[in-house]
Amino acid sequence: MLEIVYQDDHLIAINKPHGLLVHRSSIANDAKEFALQMLRDQVGRHVSPVHRLDRKTGGLLLFAFEKEVEVAMQQQFMNGEVEKKYLAVLRGYAPDEMDIDYPLAKENGTIQEAFTSFVTLKRAELDVAFGKHPTSRYSLVEARPTTGRMHQLRKHFAHIFYPIIGDRKHGCNKQNRFFKEQWEMTTMLLHASELNFIHPVNQQQVRLKANVQSEFLRVMQLMHW
Repeated sequence: MLEIVYQDDHLIAINKPHGLLVHRSSIANDAKEFALQMLRDQVGRHVSPVHRLDRKTGGLLLFAFEKEVEVAMQQQFMNGEVEKKYLAVLRGYAPDEMDIDYPLAKENGTIQEAFTSFVTLKRAELDVAFGKHPTSRYSLVEARPTTGRMHQLRKHFAHIFYPIIGDRKHGCNKQNRFFKEQWEMTTMLLHASELNFIHPVNQQQVRLKANVQSEFLRVMQLMHW
């Protein structure tokens, strides 16, 4: 059963588990379960996702019941009118706060502007040697992307040399291997924690929050956060 965090006559939001695809994809033929079909079967109604989350990212995923609402919400996301917040665990001691203004290339080579701001919430230094260092350092950050490019947060944090733990494509393979060997943890530690927007039907402010899931919580406890 998917965790439903919000539902009305027009919209429904879930706390998507890490590792679950939003819908069928030709690039992930190994997947047998998809959030779209699971939610449709769970509520017994047609649903359509209004935005994307990577397979490895957990957290808030919003769906619409009707086509008009789907289009209206997609327009809000495209126009940057939806406030999005993410939690991420990074390698190293990240700056207290930072704006990342770094354009990203689409698969066809087209360059798109991309902007992310973040604040560091917590830092931890574990008494576990890593490489040449006697300890291991990590940061918990809250990120606010104002654009919605593919893998934006993953690429932006890798660009400033504070990669997200568990990100195999853009992150630090040594750290990912370290987490797997040390704590049997392979989850990418990126969680979509909040969505704030104006409801397209009743024009009311909607503020959604989703709690971090078990593996993310386990790492937070390891860090004494």
